[in-house]
Amino acid sequence: MNAPADFAALLDARYRVGPVLARGGMSTVHRGMDTRLDRPVAIKIMDPRMAADPTFRARFEREARSAARIDHPNVVDVHDQGRVRDTLFLVMELVEGGTLREVLRHRGALGVPVAFAVMEPVLAGLAQAHALGMVHRDVKPENVLLGADGAVKVADFGLVTAAAEAGVSHAGMILGTMAYLSPEQVATGQADARSDVYAAGILFSELLTGAPPYTGDNALSVAYRHVNDDVPAPSRIAGDVPPKLDDLILRATSRDPARRPADAAAFRAELVRLRAELGVPRVAVPLPPARPVEEQETEPAPLPAAGPRGTRALTRGELPEEETARLSPVVDDRPDRTRGRHGTAAAARPEALPDHRIARRRSRRTFAIWIAVVLVLGLLVGGAAWWLGSGRWTAVPSVVGLDRAAAERLLADADLAATVTEELHDDVAADVVAGTDPVAQARLLRGAAVTLRVSTGRPVVPAIGPGTSVADAEQAVRAAHLTPATGGGEFSDTVPSGAVVRTDPAAGTALPVNGTVTLVVSKGQAPPPQVRIPFLIGESRDQAVRELRGLGLDVEVTEGLPFTRPNARVVGVSPGAGETVERGTTVTITVL
Repeated sequence: MNAPADFAALLDARYRVGPVLARGGMSTVHRGMDTRLDRPVAIKIMDPRMAADPTFRARFEREARSAARIDHPNVVDVHDQGRVRDTLFLVMELVEGGTLREVLRHRGALGVPVAFAVMEPVLAGLAQAHALGMVHRDVKPENVLLGADGAVKVADFGLVTAAAEAGVSHAGMILGTMAYLSPEQVATGQADARSDVYAAGILFSELLTGAPPYTGDNALSVAYRHVNDDVPAPSRIAGDVPPKLDDLILRATSRDPARRPADAAAFRAELVRLRAELGVPRVAVPLPPARPVEEQETEPAPLPAAGPRGTRALTRGELPEEETARLSPVVDDRPDRTRGRHGTAAAARPEALPDHRIARRRSRRTFAIWIAVVLVLGLLVGGAAWWLGSGRWTAVPSVVGLDRAAAERLLADADLAATVTEELHDDVAADVVAGTDPVAQARLLRGAAVTLRVSTGRPVVPAIGPGTSVADAEQAVRAAHLTPATGGGEFSDTVPSGAVVRTDPAAGTALPVNGTVTLVVSKGQAPPPQVRIPFLIGESRDQAVRELRGLGLDVEVTEGLPFTRPNARVVGVSPGAGETVERGTTVTITVL
């Protein structure tokens, strides 16, 4: 296996790129050689489409620097990162061995002692990253490397984080692996240390049972189960799993992050205590299966001259003549044999068969024909029975809680047609399925229609223009599935008396179904402001006039004497003191 032509020269004038070790949705990993330090390395070369994204490049470089800070024997070391023209690469420690996925594929379920032997170092490596504030986001068997020396190392820290934060998504790439994604990653795309705990719990379950708890025909159905279903206890498949280990895994994979261990360190501490309590023996980590010869870098050695009992393989030239003759094809040179196309002899035509042998052959042919006819009829009858029985029926998938588009896709996958009715709902967000008719798991003929009851969310207060009649406003409120009520009126200079001025709460406010909307009705224009006549008896004429005019009242002075006194005093007021009058009213004062 030679390096690709693109990397015939040294990468960054330092790294010699060798054969491909692994391929993924975001990158390809090569065996390489650091020519400066003369050590083997693993070189991860990013997908060119991602390397061309400047936002991803910046996030990639930041995450690579963060990953390089993790110094732990159970984490793959990051040595270097860089970019040469359009090639973005990461140089890492080379782990001679294979992945946990290869072991699972080769052996299936590993049993309780081996599962403990793998998970303790995995959680130790994750715990170191969590202590530094890093989240892996893609814990899975492919990212757990098993060395030939028994080492267990977690790989690929930060790559999914860089892709997620940069908003990168390409065909063939999922930000994280659906079988191991936590519910919060599926629902919001957000992840913290407890998301890694969830994925580690799924991984633990797979080590015990041989398969992840959720599988499906498409990623959407797996994601739906992560969000809506509780992970089943491993003991339902693996009978040797103790109840206390079941409980720990179920808490680690709880849909509620608050119920999980806070981080990998807490998860590992519980695991260590449980090992001691259950007396789980310590065993060696399983070694990955040997790679095929064509994937190995060395050619197989020649066979030894002789085995332990003197047995060895012989070439044809070493065989005795009599053995060579015995193993050679026989060629008949007799003249009554005809030659085939390639020089082989064909036997002469036999004499005519006796009548009883001809009859026997004819009987056998007839029997074979009847057997074939019966088999064909059996297939036809079986196919028809399947179609008339279960073949033309299908089950309604569970789609409550999914958005409309996802629900319609699942129904189409189940060979069902979707019809949509919209309804208001207090507790279900808009455009999310609140129910189906018929309900989930009901059996229907393929092609039948299923009604999706899609929520439009809570009703909102309609916009009612000032001046709308009370009857029209009440009708609009009822049409919005709300309850109208008439409240206290208020004065308005622009809205005639008896018409609606505004609503309480205001238009656009979301309310529960049948919530109350108060219609505020106009009382017409507000009357002029009122003032109270002050007590003025004994005050001077000028002072009384100033005080009344200051209140917005007109003043008329009546002299009690036939002549005017300069220091006249008020002896009478009409209207009288304490009475309320409108501004602009004329008040008569009498002075002496």
